[in-house]
Amino acid sequence: MANAQHAEKPETPRTRPRGFAARAGGWSAQHRWAAVGIWVLFVLVSMVAGSAMGRQDIDGSQQLKGETTQAARIAERAGIEEPVSESVLVQARDGALKTSAPEFRAAVDAVIKAVEATGEVTAVTSPYTSRSISKDGRSALVQFDMRGDPDTSTERIEPVLKAVKGVQADHSELRIEQIGGASMTKTFDDAFGDDFRQAELSAVPVALGILLIAFGALVAALLPVALAISAIMATMGLVAVVSHIMPMSETANSVMLLVGLAVGVDYCLFYLRREREERAAGRDARTAMQIAAATSGRAIVVSGVTVCVAMAGMLFTGIGEFESMGLASLMVVAVAMVGSVTVLPALLSLLGDRVEKGRVPFIGKLKGGANGESRFWSAVLGRVLKRPVISLLVATGALVAVALPALGMKTQELKLNQEFGDSLPIVATYERINEAFPGGAEPAEVVVKADDINTGPVKRAIAEFRERAVTSGASGGPVEVVTHDAENLAFVYVPLTGGADQDEAAKSLDLLRDEVRPATLGKVDGVEAPITGQVAGSKDFNDQITGAVTPVFVFVVVFAFVLMLLSFRSLTIAVTSIVLNLLSVGAAYGILTAVFQHGWGASLVGAEGVGAIVAWLPLFLFVILFGLSMDYHVFVVSRIREARMQGRTTRDAITHGVVTTAGVVTSAAVIMVAVFAIFGTLSMQSMKQMGVGLAAAVLIDATVIRGVLLPAAMALLGERNWYFPKWLEWLPDMTHDESGPQAPDAVVGHDDESRTPVAV
Repeated sequence: MANAQHAEKPETPRTRPRGFAARAGGWSAQHRWAAVGIWVLFVLVSMVAGSAMGRQDIDGSQQLKGETTQAARIAERAGIEEPVSESVLVQARDGALKTSAPEFRAAVDAVIKAVEATGEVTAVTSPYTSRSISKDGRSALVQFDMRGDPDTSTERIEPVLKAVKGVQADHSELRIEQIGGASMTKTFDDAFGDDFRQAELSAVPVALGILLIAFGALVAALLPVALAISAIMATMGLVAVVSHIMPMSETANSVMLLVGLAVGVDYCLFYLRREREERAAGRDARTAMQIAAATSGRAIVVSGVTVCVAMAGMLFTGIGEFESMGLASLMVVAVAMVGSVTVLPALLSLLGDRVEKGRVPFIGKLKGGANGESRFWSAVLGRVLKRPVISLLVATGALVAVALPALGMKTQELKLNQEFGDSLPIVATYERINEAFPGGAEPAEVVVKADDINTGPVKRAIAEFRERAVTSGASGGPVEVVTHDAENLAFVYVPLTGGADQDEAAKSLDLLRDEVRPATLGKVDGVEAPITGQVAGSKDFNDQITGAVTPVFVFVVVFAFVLMLLSFRSLTIAVTSIVLNLLSVGAAYGILTAVFQHGWGASLVGAEGVGAIVAWLPLFLFVILFGLSMDYHVFVVSRIREARMQGRTTRDAITHGVVTTAGVVTSAAVIMVAVFAIFGTLSMQSMKQMGVGLAAAVLIDATVIRGVLLPAAMALLGERNWYFPKWLEWLPDMTHDESGPQAPDAVVGHDDESRTPVAV
C-alpha cells in the first residue's frame, strides 16, 4: 500500500530552497508555532510602542516649500498661533435695505452682543469701524476670533453658531449667516466625517464577502483578511513611532488602510490559491507548500518590492502630506509582504485541509476548472491567441481612445462649491461673501518680519503696500493690518480680486508677489514678507506638484524597469511591463477627465462635472496604480515564465500562466474595485475622483491589460519574450528559485509531467 502511494506521489528530492521566499516559507512550515508566535509578538510590540509614543502629526510649516512654509515658520518661531477667524454675513434679502438703515444697524449690534455673550470669542469688530461693508451698501461682515487653542476651536464653536441663529430668527428681513475656519470644519465633519469613517469600516466586510464567494469556505476567506488587518495594525504602531522622525497626517492613515487591505489580501490570495491548487493536483502537504513558497512566495516578494519602490516615489514631492502617505504605504506593503511569506505558510501548515472548513452552501470548492484554470478566461484567451494582432490593435486602440481626454486635463485645488456642491448651506454663504466681498472669504496674508516693526521705513512700507495693493487692482480692499510689537511681526490681510475664481485670484496673488511687494516692502533692508493664505497655498502646492512630476515619474519607472529586468532576466518583459502599466494609468486619467472635468457619464457614478481634477490626484494615482498594477503583472508573468522554464512552448506557457492565474487575479481585482468604489460613493468630490479613478484603473488592468494585451503581446513576441542581451549578463540573477523545488510536478494537467525542467 505504501509503495502504491509512493508511486502515485513521488517523493520530492529534499534540496535546500533557494531564495528568500522559499527559505522563509520552508522554515515557517517546519517551525509553525514559532513563526506564528513571532508574528503575534511583532504585531503586539508594534502596537504597544506606537500607543506609548503617540503619533506626531504634520503641521503647516512642514507641508510645503516656498513662501507658504516660510510664512508659517516665521509665525511659529515667534510663538504666535493665529486664532481661528469667523465672520457673520449680514445682508439684505431683497436688496432694498441698506447698511445705513436703523434695522440693519440693530441687527449688526445684536450679532455683536450675541457672540460676545457666549464667552468663546475675542476681537469682535463692527463693520462700521472696520469698513467691512460691500460697495453696494447691502452687505456687512461682523468679524471675530475664537478664543483658546486653534486646534480645538471646532469643539467650542457650537454656542456661537446657536447665538447667530438666534439673531437670524429675530431679523427675518435680513440674511444672517456665519462662516469661518471653525464653523466650516465642524459643518463638514458633521456632514461627512461619519460618512468617511463608515466607508473605511465597510472595506473589510466587503472584502470578506467577496473572498467567501471566491473560496467558498469561511476559514479560507478569513485568513487573508485577518493577515491584512494584523499587518495594518502593526504598521499603525510603527507609523506612530516613525512619526517622531517624520510627522504623519490623518490622510496617510486612510491611504495606508486602503493599500494595506488591497495588497495584504492579494498576497495571501496568491499564496493560498497556489497551495490549494498543488494539493488538489495530488501533491503532499510539504511539497505543495514548497512549490507555493518558491513560486507565489517569490512573486509576492518581487511585487512587494516593486510596490514599495513605487510608493517611495511620493518622497520626492517635497510635500509633507505626500511624503507621509508614501512612507505609510511603503511600510504597510513591506509588513504585509513579510507576513505573507512567513506567518502564512505556518498557518497553512497548521490548518492543513481545515482551511476549507465552514463551507458556504451552493458555492463550489476552492478551484476553477481543471487544475484551477478559469473556463471563462480559457475561452477568451483562445480567441486572443488565435488572432493576437487584431486583439492587440483593438485593445490598444480602445485604451488609447479612453486615455485621449487626459490630454486636456486641468488640475486645481477644488473650490468649496466644487468639492461639496450645493448640499450644504454654508457653501452658499461662502459664495455670497465672495460675491459681496471679492476675496474676503480667503484673503492673502502677508507676514511682515522686521528687526523693529515700528521703525519709520517699515511702517511707511506697510502703508504703501496697503495702498498699492488696491490701486494696482490686486485687491478691492479693505486691507487690514494686525501688528505684534513684541515679536516685531505684522500680518497684512489682503482680499484678492477674483474672489472664488481661482484663476483670477491667482493672477491677483502674482501681482502682489511680483510687483506690489518688490516696490514697497522689498525696498526695506532686513524685512521678510512672504505671502501665504488659501490661494497662495493652492498655487504653491500646484507649482510644487508640477515640479515633482518628472522626478517621481522617472524614479518609479526606472526602478520598476530595473526590478523587472532583474526578476525575470528579460529585457523584453521589463519593457512590456512598463508600457502596459503606463497604458493602464493613461486610461484611468482619461476616465477621470471625461467624467469629472467634462461631466460625460458623471451621473452614472453619482457625480457631476466640476471642470477640473483635484490637484494632488494625478500624481497620487500614478504612484498607487503603478504599484498595484505590478501585483497582477508579476503574478501572471511569473507563472508564464515558470511554465516556460519547465519546457513548455511560449504559447503553451502563456495559456497556462493566464488561465491558472485568472481566477485569483479576478478575485483580487473585484476586492480592490469594490473597496475603492466605496470611496467613490462619498459626497466629497475629491474622494469621488480618487475612488472612481482607482476602481476604473484596477478593473481595466485586471481585464483588458492582463487578459488581452499581455497574452497578445507575448504571443506575437514569441521567443523574443526571453531576450536578454549578453552585455547585461553581469547583472545579478534573481530568477533562481522561480520554478520551485519540484519542477517536474509543477507542470499539471499534461501527460508529460515527468519532463525535465529547463535550467534557469
